[in-house]
Amino acid sequence: MILYDKKEKETNKDYAYRVLKDNIMTLNLKPGELLSETDLSEKLGISRTPIREVLMRLKNEHLIEVKPQTGTYISLIDTNMVEQGLFMRYTLEREVLKEACHGISEEILMELEKNLFAQKLISNKSDSAIEFHKLDQEFHELLFKGTNKGDIWNCVLNMSTHYNRMRLLIELKNDKNKNIKDHERYLELIKSKSSEEIDEIMTSHIKKSTDDWLIIAEENDLMKYLK
Repeated sequence: MILYDKKEKETNKDYAYRVLKDNIMTLNLKPGELLSETDLSEKLGISRTPIREVLMRLKNEHLIEVKPQTGTYISLIDTNMVEQGLFMRYTLEREVLKEACHGISEEILMELEKNLFAQKLISNKSDSAIEFHKLDQEFHELLFKGTNKGDIWNCVLNMSTHYNRMRLLIELKNDKNKNIKDHERYLELIKSKSSEEIDEIMTSHIKKSTDDWLIIAEENDLMKYLK
């Protein structure tokens, strides 16, 4: 587990939640991994009471599973929840991209281009999957914010925790160039204000990208992280 510096005025509970959730979402804490309240309390330097409250919160978010007489575990990636996250992401982002093609600020457009440039810089670096994944998410977040849908993006994130863990699990074994090419097409459509190819690019980027996930997982001994 990777620890971070505590933010100014951050409560122990907020700190523990931020550290634990980020480690779960970046797979530093693996699906199925056993957690110990005592161990977490020692590592984070806080009492077990806020730890217990945070674990309950993460349980309600389906990221922690408590098994009576057995222990507390990081939830396995639920393929049903992955499919629901995929449906939400595809349905909402398709409409957001349509709006972006009708007009988006120069500031957001510049941020999208800078983000894409950063993706290209790190794409061929070893051990860059997590950093690339975060840039990828930031790219899509900019689209939602640029169309005044930032709160909807937050809802998408909250409902897509299993989907995003699955994405990262596969990205650790997969080529990043397809994502970059798809993002380039996003920008081309936005700049040309053309919405005619939106269905095609959305199908390629979101739906087709997930078609082989289970095959890749099986070939790379990752099925143990799924249910």
